[in-house]
Amino acid sequence: MASAKLVLVAALVILLQASTSAVARHHHHAKPDPGGTPGIMTVNGFEKGQEGGGPAACDGKYHSDKDMIAALSTRWYDGGRRCHKTIRITSKRNGRTVEARVVDECDSNHGCKDDVVDTSAAVWEALGLDTDVGVVPVTWSDA
Repeated sequence: MASAKLVLVAALVILLQASTSAVARHHHHAKPDPGGTPGIMTVNGFEKGQEGGGPAACDGKYHSDKDMIAALSTRWYDGGRRCHKTIRITSKRNGRTVEARVVDECDSNHGCKDDVVDTSAAVWEALGLDTDVGVVPVTWSDA
């Protein structure tokens, strides 16, 4: 009887270790960014007909909100020099970090503040944030 309990406990420990490592692999995040530029992350719709406006400035296309993508304020967008570049975004709320591709400009000359990292719902989800919040402090850097 004691050996049956021991076998059961050993099997449970092995199963727990396997599931923990699978979860760790599934929730892999980009390397944490120790510094970066402080900014405000907002949620944006990049699909046709959403509040994000027209097609993306970098390629003239609409993008899926399931893609890890971002629009940067005019000064950070830098005349398109960051188009299709990867940036690293870290939430100041929970410390999680992800990478996203710049596809658009958040035009600071037409209503967008100059410290905005405007991202898809996929970025919010990957950071473990609720899109209903709408605005969170972040740091970002070129990846």
